[in-house]
Amino acid sequence: MVQSLDFFTPIVDDPFTFGQITAANAFSDLYAMGARPITALNIVAFPVDDMDNSVLKEILRGGLTKINESGAVLAGGHSIKDDELKYGLSVTGVVHPDKMISNGGAQPGDALVLTKALGTGIVATALKRKLITSEELDTMVKSMVRLNKYAADVVAGYSINAMTDVTGYGLIGHLLEMLDSSLMDAKIFVDQLPILPGTYKYAEQNVVPGGLLSNREFYKPRIATGAGVTKLEELLAVDPQTSGGLLISIPGKKAQAFVEDLHANGVEEARIIGEISNSSAEPRISLQK
Repeated sequence: MVQSLDFFTPIVDDPFTFGQITAANAFSDLYAMGARPITALNIVAFPVDDMDNSVLKEILRGGLTKINESGAVLAGGHSIKDDELKYGLSVTGVVHPDKMISNGGAQPGDALVLTKALGTGIVATALKRKLITSEELDTMVKSMVRLNKYAADVVAGYSINAMTDVTGYGLIGHLLEMLDSSLMDAKIFVDQLPILPGTYKYAEQNVVPGGLLSNREFYKPRIATGAGVTKLEELLAVDPQTSGGLLISIPGKKAQAFVEDLHANGVEEARIIGEISNSSAEPRISLQK
């Protein structure tokens, strides 16, 4: 049995969509461990004096659509009165001990596969500042509401060495957790990163979340930047993600077939974005063209 929880304040205006995004995000930790979700509990903080109950109904309805899609059962939850709206899930899943996947175990020569595009932190910040186009919003929402279930279903058919999901610490932060657990160095090929529309445009305008700047400052000593890598590409690598993709370390010889399998099963953004380079007592990441 594995458990996780996650909740946060709204990042989009539509309550139903917010509920979907939050639920998809909460399930990601289970999928990253190879687990099958079985139950979920709602976590709600709601400003009952300032917001109509219809808003809460739509949030919960959105969350329920993703709970149902995952195959889990909504088993209840808890709500409190609060000045700031928050929603999330506590989720429980099951996985056979022999099939449990951790973020440790990456091996030299492994390819790194990412299953969703990066940029949700930057594009969501543009949304808050009312800069975003409808096309950019639609693409970001489509990515965030998609369960990592479909990528995890493909993973189940392969022998992979390590896996995690990419959320608030950005690609760099969550990859470093994998490297620390595996005692390995890695390379990221910035030209291969899948990117949401509008991400670079808003980064050029310095439309970035505070979490990105915090991530950059914290992880900077452990990042080596190769020739030709731009500041914008560095920023993208530390952008905090909401309901981001799975990051998978798989033997290099299996990687291309694995990515093609992901594409065939609807995970169209999946890309090989880097490789595990060598063992290291002090893991670092090299950003390269």
